[in-house]
Amino acid sequence: MAEIFKKTYRFAGFTSTFITFFLTALLGVFFYWHNGINYWFLVLFFFVCYLLTFFVIQFRVEKFIYKQVKKIYNDVKLLDASTFDKQKITTDMATLTRQVERFAEDKKLEIETLIDRENYRKEFMGNVSHELKTPLFTVQGYILTLLDGAMKDKTVRKKYLQRANKGVERLIYIVKDLDMITKLEVGDLVLYKEDFNIVELVQNVFDLLEMKAAKKNIALTFDIDYQDSIMVHADRERMQQVLTNLIENSIKYGKNDGTTEVSIEDLIKNKVIVRVTDNGEGIEKENLSRVFERFFRVDKSGSRKVGGSGLGLAIVKHLIDAHKEKIYVESQFGVGSEFSFTLEKSK
Repeated sequence: MAEIFKKTYRFAGFTSTFITFFLTALLGVFFYWHNGINYWFLVLFFFVCYLLTFFVIQFRVEKFIYKQVKKIYNDVKLLDASTFDKQKITTDMATLTRQVERFAEDKKLEIETLIDRENYRKEFMGNVSHELKTPLFTVQGYILTLLDGAMKDKTVRKKYLQRANKGVERLIYIVKDLDMITKLEVGDLVLYKEDFNIVELVQNVFDLLEMKAAKKNIALTFDIDYQDSIMVHADRERMQQVLTNLIENSIKYGKNDGTTEVSIEDLIKNKVIVRVTDNGEGIEKENLSRVFERFFRVDKSGSRKVGGSGLGLAIVKHLIDAHKEKIYVESQFGVGSEFSFTLEKSK
C-alpha cells in the first residue's frame, strides 16, 4: 500500500480524503434526517467519491504546475522547457522543488563548462599566436635585412639564411605538434601495438639525445644494469616519442653536470612502471597540476630560452591515455622531477 500511495501523490490523496469524508458525512446526515442511514450506500459512495476526486485533483494540479513551471522556464530563457519531462511533474511540492533545483543546477553547470571552454579557447589562441609570431618575426627580420642590402655580403647572407631556416624549422616543429595533438584529441590516431624490449627502446633514445645531453654534461643512465629484456605490449613508435619528450625535457630543464635516470620496475602482475628522474630545477607545487596542459611552461619568461613547442608533455599525456595507461609526476622545486608511466607487459 505504501508503494502504491507514493509521496508524489500526497497532495491529491490528502485533499481527496478530506473532501470525501466531508461529502460522505454530509450525505450521512441527509439520510439520517430523511430515510435512515444506508451504510452500504455510504461505503460505496465513499470509495467512488475518493477515486473521482483523487484523479481529478491529481490531473488538474499536474496540468497547472506543468504549465506554470514551463512558463517560468520560457520567461527566464535559462532553462530549456522542452527538456522538462511532463512525466516527472508531481503534485508534491517538495519533490517538484528538488527536481527544478536539480535541473537548474545541471543547466548552471553546463553554462560554467561553456564559459571554461571559451576561456580555454581564448588562452589557446593566445598561446598559439605567441608561439608562432616569434619565429615568424625572426624569419621576417632576417629576410628584410637581406632585401635591404645585406644580401650582397656573402658571409652575412649565408648566416642570415641559416638563421631564417632555423626559424622555419621551429614553425614546422610547432605545426607538426599541433597536428599531432589535434589527431590525439579527436581520436584519429591509430595505435599499432606490438611486443618489444623497453630497455632497448630507452637505450635508443639515450643514443638519440646523447649529443644534446653532452652540451650540458648531463649523464643519461639506467638505475641498474638491465641484463635481461623487459618485454612490453604497446605502440613502439609512440612509446619512443613519449620517452624522447620526457628525457629531452629533463635535459632542457636539467642542471649542468646533472643526471637523467630511467628505471623500469614491476608494478603488478601484468604491468610495469617506467620512471624518468632528473636532478634539475624541479617544478613548483602550484604548477604540478598544469604541466600536461598545452603550451603551459614552468618558465614564464618571454624568452622561451629552452625552445620547443610547449606541446611535448600534452602529447605525452594523450599518448599514454590512448594506451589506456596512467602517467604521474612528482617534483620538488630546486631538487628535481620524476615522470612515470605504466605499460602492459607482453603475455
